[in-house]
Amino acid sequence: MAETPRTLRLSLKTRFLLAAHSFGIRAASRSDHTVNRSVLNIFDPKAAASAKPINGVSSFDDTIDPTRNLWFRLYAPTSTTTTDALPVIIFFHGGGFAFMAANSKSFDVLCRLLAREINAVVISINYRLAPEYKYPCQYEDGFDALKYIDGMAFENFPAKLDLGRCFIAGDSAGGNVAHHVVLKACEHTFSNIKIKGLVAMQPFFGGEERTESEIKLVGVPLISVEGTDWMWKAFLPDGSDRNHSVVNVFGPNAVDISGVKFPATLLFVGGFDPLQDWQKRYHEGLKKSGKEVNLVEYPNAFHGFYCLPESPEFSLLIGEVKSFVQKQSSLT
Repeated sequence: MAETPRTLRLSLKTRFLLAAHSFGIRAASRSDHTVNRSVLNIFDPKAAASAKPINGVSSFDDTIDPTRNLWFRLYAPTSTTTTDALPVIIFFHGGGFAFMAANSKSFDVLCRLLAREINAVVISINYRLAPEYKYPCQYEDGFDALKYIDGMAFENFPAKLDLGRCFIAGDSAGGNVAHHVVLKACEHTFSNIKIKGLVAMQPFFGGEERTESEIKLVGVPLISVEGTDWMWKAFLPDGSDRNHSVVNVFGPNAVDISGVKFPATLLFVGGFDPLQDWQKRYHEGLKKSGKEVNLVEYPNAFHGFYCLPESPEFSLLIGEVKSFVQKQSSLT
């Protein structure tokens, strides 16, 4: 259960950025559960790929399927001193299944920092968005992206990749996508990819019940019950409720994963995130299913803190992910 929160202290700059983002999401979210993309684009600045290194990382885009706008941006550290092949982190961005993109500026900054600080190649997937494309499109795109990457040659590339040390990661809704893509991947035989771990950064799960954290944490940055209800409605098939198995993954309609060879999971939870109780239930569900999972809690973190590198928890998260990647990479 959620503890009574302390006062969240944020700088004036951070409060302004969060307020602007929240305003943009609300302004673009129509009452009929559609999105005004023109309005959204005003509040979702994009960053271009750059073969010329920026802060020690180069990037380029590759198209998987233009008919689905399915593509990825690959980030490669250029300041690395090793000649060894680097681990690969395949990343799914957040945004409630309906907002943001792989080239959103905030995610471009995040993935660039992950690549540089962890010394890994990061591949950020751009998948289709709800409500234009509802469940299961996002999961299908994610899994198809894995199969595409598995078959790539990566010739004439500035860094060597080791797909045998592959990690699936995602934040918020991207954390939900990452979980379900891993489940699909566990049933598939890849030629080169070997998934060594899952990194779930405040993953977006839910249910019909109102949890203590959802009830108590009102007025915190970015997340509200009204907003998450809207997102689930936009994402799920008509007639579905929030106890759908992809929302409440260990709820009344859950799929038994005890027999699935699921990888080790690193799970991040924030004390000012209304979704924290669902994330903790995810942690308990994985443990009860016999899976290895490491829960990392930051009592003063709000939802999406990792998109603001100046947040005090950001460097802590980077350190945890780096240690996890190193540990899991060393296992045979």
